[in-house]
Amino acid sequence: MVCGKWGGPEQLTLTNVPEPVPKPGEVRIDVHACSVNFADLLMIAGTYQTRPELPFVPGLEAAGSIVSAPEGSGFKPGDRVVAILWHGGYAEQAVASVQETFLLPPGVSFDVAAALTSAYVSTALALVRVANLKASEVLLVLGASGGVGLAAVQLGKALGAKVIAVASTPEKLAIAREAGADHVLGHGDWKEQVLAATGSGGVNVCFDPVGGPLFDPALSTLGWGGRYVLVGFAAGQVPSIPAHRLLVKHRAVLGSSLRYFRHHDPAALRETMDQLFAWYAQGHISPRITLRLPLEATADGLRTLAERRAIGKVVVHVRESA
Repeated sequence: MVCGKWGGPEQLTLTNVPEPVPKPGEVRIDVHACSVNFADLLMIAGTYQTRPELPFVPGLEAAGSIVSAPEGSGFKPGDRVVAILWHGGYAEQAVASVQETFLLPPGVSFDVAAALTSAYVSTALALVRVANLKASEVLLVLGASGGVGLAAVQLGKALGAKVIAVASTPEKLAIAREAGADHVLGHGDWKEQVLAATGSGGVNVCFDPVGGPLFDPALSTLGWGGRYVLVGFAAGQVPSIPAHRLLVKHRAVLGSSLRYFRHHDPAALRETMDQLFAWYAQGHISPRITLRLPLEATADGLRTLAERRAIGKVVVHVRESA
């Protein structure tokens, strides 16, 4: 699926292109599955943090089998893997750095691996490495029914936190509760309900992939030493941070991006993937895949995400065996 000009999902076209040629230190993968991510929408619109040269293939991960690998890489043809990509996952083949390619444990399917990789890795980095969420702390999750929102609910419980989930509809709230949230709150007077649920202590960590009008009330729920972690702006509006309010209760607003961890702390990626696979095997986390689409319908999956209709993860199946 090739993006030939900046715009929306309609810009993607199913096109034959040459097989990707791996550079030194890269593997080539027969892709079986790739997930749909909000960053893909920004990338094809030309508004992401980095802009690939046109034309390009979107897709931020690739789950599949190794076609070729450098000698000494630890990979061999046929190995089942998942890889983090800059882009290129919506294709029959992709290339990836050896350092960002991970063997799949037995029992982890290609579609689960695709759903875990971008959403759960970025969320785990935000909660563990950036927010330093601890057991018994209170975690507030905004947008709790989306891919990263549900990941935050599950990961918060895996870390031993009390989780309060905020979502927009009863259906989405029910799904957040199924994911393990201790309290689920709809839009409206949810700020007062959060404060009532936490007593005088307030929230320790707020996980926010939404931004927009939810930022201001959520900031007010932070208690002493509270950490507010921004991971995205699905509402389409980047909030202004009222710095004077950070002085109150020793609050902090932090940003977290998988893309920059790849540059500055690549070892964290492998440690995080190992932990996610362990939690999956133990039943602590499990991606909720609510829509599976063939490669040619990738744009439909992106539209579902853009229109805020997606619950959990949308996975693109590139090959039948996925």
